[in-house]
Parts: sequence; C-alpha cells; structure tokens
Amino acid sequence: MKLAKLGDGPEIFHTIQGEGVSAGLPAVFIRASRCNLHCVWCDTDHTWNFEGTPWPHEKDAVPGYAKHRKADVTFEITPAEAARHILAFNCPRVVITGGEPLLQEEGLLEVMRLIRAEMPDCVFEVETNATRIPCPALAEAADQFNVSPKLSNAGMSESLRLNDGALRLFAASPKAWFKFVVSSAADLTEIKVLQSRYEIPHQRILLMPEGRTAAELDQTAPQLADLCRELGYRFCDRLHIRLWGDRRGV
Repeated sequence: MKLAKLGDGPEIFHTIQGEGVSAGLPAVFIRASRCNLHCVWCDTDHTWNFEGTPWPHEKDAVPGYAKHRKADVTFEITPAEAARHILAFNCPRVVITGGEPLLQEEGLLEVMRLIRAEMPDCVFEVETNATRIPCPALAEAADQFNVSPKLSNAGMSESLRLNDGALRLFAASPKAWFKFVVSSAADLTEIKVLQSRYEIPHQRILLMPEGRTAAELDQTAPQLADLCRELGYRFCDRLHIRLWGDRRGV
C-alpha cells in the first residue's frame, strides 16, 4: 500500500473528525497517497502533486513552494503493518482518506478485515471524490461514505471530476453523505444542478465554507448557515481548522 508520509512514518494519526456528520468524534485517520484528480485548491497536495507533473496549484504563487518529490512524501506499508498502527490507538472509528482511497481498494479491505478481527465494533468512514464505483466488498465493509464531488472551482473538466455511475450509486446509498465546499453563489448553483441530476436527498447534503484559517471560515460561514437553514441542507464546519489550524497529523 502507498500511504502519505508524516515525519518518518505513515500518515496515521489519532484525532477527532473535523468535518461531516461525525464531526467531533474521536477517530484514527489513515491517509492514502495518490489521487486521480488534481484540484487547484487541494489541501493534501502531497498525495499527488509530484515533481514532473503538469498540474497547477494555488500554492504555486507562494514563495518557496515546489512540487513534491514522490519518494519524500510516500510511505510503503503492508496492510498488516497499517492495521497494527491503527489498532495501537484503541479507537473504534477509522477514517480512510486520501488522496483517493478507492485507488487502493484491495489493500484497504485487508486493513479493515484485520482491524475488525481485533475490534469487531470498529466503524469505518471512507472518504472519496466519487469518480470511482466501489467494489461490492468495500461497499459492504464501509459503514459510511463521505462523498465529496468536485465542482468547477476545482479547475478540472466535468468529464474528469464527475462519474455518473458512481454518483448515482452513492446517491442511492443510505451510507453516503455528500459534502460540498462553497465559496461563491456559482458553487451553490452547481450543487443544485448535481442534486437534481443525481437525485441526491437534500438531507444528505452538507455545505462547508472554504478556508484554511478560522478567520477565512468566518468570512462565509454565517451566510452559508443561513442558506442551509433556508434550503434544508446541513451546515458543515471545519472543526480541526478552528482547533489546530492548517496542520497535518492533528
């Protein structure tokens, strides 16, 4: 398996879930490396924005920023080793994130199997950009899918970021919650189109303000909360940003 690297080890850490319907709950995060998308605002670009790739990123304008050397940000690990790291925290909620975890289904399924053998009540959340259809075994093993379809503000064509089959499957699943990052009125228009096209239940849609600091979140959060109240969506904050800022591993 290819995980993101954190310090000298894999990016597996014990924290609280900062987003979504389980926000505030203790959880162990495991971050898969590699992604099939390249969002210009991605806050985990160390999973895909490698040297030699052509994709732009908003950090390009930051002095000193450079694309990542793949070997420096990737940690190779077996499913058994990953499971041991996770079980050491003795926490019955695991969030499988990325990158795009569905690119490594086989390895992640083995991690889940090994953890459930030791901790049968463990809850698994799988985060995905919804460009891939999960295999039946993963669809069964996951307790919750945190689905984050990308809007045009991600800087990619619709053909890359939207998969009709995957989105319809998740829209019909009681395990799936749809999270959208909103920074403008145009984003809300796109969300309404996607909701109608894929028949996403409005009560399973979460709107989250864009921002990497509490001050940035506060610029749009009150207005977004008002919209959620008006439209019947769920408001989603970024609790980890408010608690620890834009830091990895917390």
